[in-house]
Amino acid sequence: MTKITRIFDFPQYQLEKFKLEKAFSSKYDGKWISISTKEYINQANKVSRGLLRLGVKPNDKIAVISTTNRTEWNVLDIGVLQLGAQNVPIYPTISKEEYQYILNHSEATHCFVSDETILEKLNQIKKNTKIKGVYTFDNVDGEKNWKEVLDLGEDESNQKEVEAAKEKVKPQDLATIIYTSGTTGTPKGVMLSHNNLVSNVIDSSSRVPMEHGRSSALSFLPVCHVFERMILYLYQYCGIEIYFAESLETISENLKEVKPQIMTAVPRLYEKVYDKIIAKGADLKGIKKMLFFWAVNLGLKYEPYGKNGWWYEFKLKIARKLIFSKWKEGLGGNLDTLVSGSAALQARLIRIFSAAGMPILEGYGLTETSPVISVNCPFNMGIKIGTVGRIIDNVEVKIADDGEILVKGPNVMMGYYKDSERTAEVMTGDYFHTGDIGEICDDNFLKITDRKKDMFKTSGGKYIVPATLENQFKQSRFIEQIMVIGEGQKMPAALIQINYEFVKEWARRHNITYSSKEDIINNTKLLERIQDEIDDANTNFGKWEQIKKFEITPDIWTIDDGHLTPTMKMKRKVIKEKYSQLIEKIYKD
Repeated sequence: MTKITRIFDFPQYQLEKFKLEKAFSSKYDGKWISISTKEYINQANKVSRGLLRLGVKPNDKIAVISTTNRTEWNVLDIGVLQLGAQNVPIYPTISKEEYQYILNHSEATHCFVSDETILEKLNQIKKNTKIKGVYTFDNVDGEKNWKEVLDLGEDESNQKEVEAAKEKVKPQDLATIIYTSGTTGTPKGVMLSHNNLVSNVIDSSSRVPMEHGRSSALSFLPVCHVFERMILYLYQYCGIEIYFAESLETISENLKEVKPQIMTAVPRLYEKVYDKIIAKGADLKGIKKMLFFWAVNLGLKYEPYGKNGWWYEFKLKIARKLIFSKWKEGLGGNLDTLVSGSAALQARLIRIFSAAGMPILEGYGLTETSPVISVNCPFNMGIKIGTVGRIIDNVEVKIADDGEILVKGPNVMMGYYKDSERTAEVMTGDYFHTGDIGEICDDNFLKITDRKKDMFKTSGGKYIVPATLENQFKQSRFIEQIMVIGEGQKMPAALIQINYEFVKEWARRHNITYSSKEDIINNTKLLERIQDEIDDANTNFGKWEQIKKFEITPDIWTIDDGHLTPTMKMKRKVIKEKYSQLIEKIYKD
C-alpha cells in the first residue's frame, strides 16, 4: 500500500484501497459526469506531461480561479503538484486589483480559470502580470482551453520525467500558497507544505464517522479555501465519492439528486437552512403547526448521548418519525453528518440538527494550521456542545497568559510568503498565535470565546466580546447580519442588516405596505419589533454589554460589495467605513 507523504500520493492510495468508479462527479449541461480513480490519475499525469511541455518547472506557481468546485480543479491540482510546482488558488469574488496583487506577489506563470466571467476580469489586468498563458475549464470561443494541456500530455514519452519530478518532491516541500482573504490589509500568502496538509488529513481521519469506500459527499464551499480543500483530500483518503454542487443556489436540488451522507458548510448556510424550515413550519395550520413547533422546541433542548433521559428520548423518537424525517428527506434523505467550520456556530443549530438525526460536527482551525486544530465527532463521547471538539492527534494547544490559543504541530504553516516580518509576528518558537481567545475544557475539548483583535473596551473600561453578542442576536429571524460596535464609546451599539425575505413576509402578514427598502427599514412597527428582539436577547448579558441603540443598513451585506469575506465573515473595518454616518448618528447624542 502506498505510504502517503505528499499530496499526490492520495489518488494512488485510493486506487489501491478503494478503486472508485465515481471518484469525482460534476454536472455538465444538466448531466452528472463522473471519473474513476484510475481516470483521475491518468488525467493528472496528462496534465503533468502537458505542463512539462509548456516549460513548467519545479517551484513555478500555477494560479487557479474557479467560480465553482469541479473535477477539473482537482485533476489540475495533482498534475501541478507532481512536478514540484505549486498551486496558488485565488478567490473568484475578489477584485481584479487583488487578482493582480496575488498573481504578481506569487509570480504565477500560468493561470487556469473556470469561465468567461472570471476570464473577463483577469484579462483586464493580465498584461500587468508575468502570466504566460491562460486556460479555461469551460469552452470559451477564441480562448485556450485546459483540454489543450491534456492533449499536449497524450504523448506518454515524457512520463519518466514526471516520475523523476515526483521522486524529487519531499514531504517538507512547499505545496501551495493560499492567500487569506483577510478582514484587514493586503492578503497574506500562507505557505503550506505537503506534510502540513497530509498530516492534517491523516490526523483528522479518525474523526470521520463515515463508512470508508461506501459513502458520498456534496462539495460546494470554495475549494480555494483550505477548509474545503483539506476536506477533499480527506474524502479521497477515506474513499468517499465526491459530487460538486453546481452553485450555492442549486444545493437543495443537488442534495436531492446525489443523496450524500456528508457535507461541509459554514454557519451562515446552516442558519439559512434552519430559517427556511422554520418559515415553512410557520405557514402550517392547526395540529400540523402545533406538532411542528412541539418538535422544534424539543429539539432545541437536545443533549447528546441520551443525557436528557429515557422520557426525552422517547419523545424525540416520535418527533423524528413525525417531523424531523421530513427535514432529512428535504436534504436528500441520507445526510448523517454535517460539518461546520470557519466561524462560530450557534449551539441551538447543533441541538436542532442533531435532534433531527443530522448532527453538525463543529470544528476549528485556520489557514495557517492547514486548517484543523480540533473537531467534534460522535466516537468516544466526542461531542460537547459549546466547544469546537477535542484537539486532534499530534497537535498541541496551550493557552497564553492573555487567553490566546497557541498551536504547535506538523500542521502549522511554513510561514507567510515573502514576508518574514509578518511570520515573526505570529510565531513564538514553534507555536502559532491564532488570534483567538479560548480555553481547554475537560477531556481535551477546546472552547473558543472570541477573536482577540475583535474584543474592545468601552469608554467606561468594560470589555465587550462582539462574537458572543452577535451570535445571540442572530437567533432572531428578523436579523440576517449584525455587527456590534462601540470601541471607546460610552456603550455598545449595533449595525443590523435585516433578513429582507422574512421581513417582507412579516410585513405582508401585518398589512404593512412599502415601495422601497428605505420605506421598510424606517417603518415604525418594524423598528419597534426589532427593538423587542434586541431587548429579549439583551437579557442574556450584563448591563454594560447590552445593546442600547441600533441602526439598520440599507444594503444587503455581500461578498461582492466587500462586506463579507468569501467564507462569510464580516469585514469589520469595511463595514465601519461604509456606514460611518450611521455610527455617527448612533453616538451623536
